[in-house]
Amino acid sequence: MFNFSYDKRILYIVIAILILISATSLMTNPGELFSLLLGIPGVLIAITFHEFAHGIVAYKLGDNTAKMEGRLSLNPFAHLDPIGTLMLVFVGIGWGKPVHVNPSNYTRKISMEKGEAIVSAAGPIINIILAFIFGIIYYVVYRFAGEEFLNSTVGIIVMLMIQSTIVTNVGLGIFNLIPLPPLDGSKIIMPFLPYKAKQWFINNEQIFYLIFIVLWISGLAGRIISPAIAWLATGIMNICSLIL
Repeated sequence: MFNFSYDKRILYIVIAILILISATSLMTNPGELFSLLLGIPGVLIAITFHEFAHGIVAYKLGDNTAKMEGRLSLNPFAHLDPIGTLMLVFVGIGWGKPVHVNPSNYTRKISMEKGEAIVSAAGPIINIILAFIFGIIYYVVYRFAGEEFLNSTVGIIVMLMIQSTIVTNVGLGIFNLIPLPPLDGSKIIMPFLPYKAKQWFINNEQIFYLIFIVLWISGLAGRIISPAIAWLATGIMNICSLIL
């Protein structure tokens, strides 16, 4: 997902500052710390399946790079980027270890560009699918577990974890659809751009990287997509409630 091509030391210093600010706030607010702990399983699930989806779709299209690097696995440790995971846990926006692919290995039934778009779309799509799956799980538990379980400490924690997993998957999916490098959305839109727009986009990729970094670090990216995350998460929950 992420593949920064500039001096990472500066980025890591900024990230460390953001994590420190967030950690300081958490230490003074037990409620926020509790919410963070509840969100960890959702973070592990969201990142693991997101990166796995990139790798398995690339493999199905004929590229075995991810398989050779051990990325066709649902073991979270195969996909977690330490910094990206900390960012997702503490700041709410983060990333997994990039899945390396070689578009030249893709089947010749589609262009490399379309192949890249399909592989890039796989990550956000699986996150939205997972949100639906956990939405169904939420209502199955709610309807059949019984009031005694739902009102117990364990029951409350389980339900909150499921809710957090839904929101995290929706958030990671929508975040990656932003059409700015290095996010998946920047590759998804490529086949749909006119030739001149495509060349302009490629020639100015580094500028878009910088725009993304500014939006991300300033928190504007989170503010921009928060309404979409809330709307989609609520919509998924409503649909799942109707199904059950």
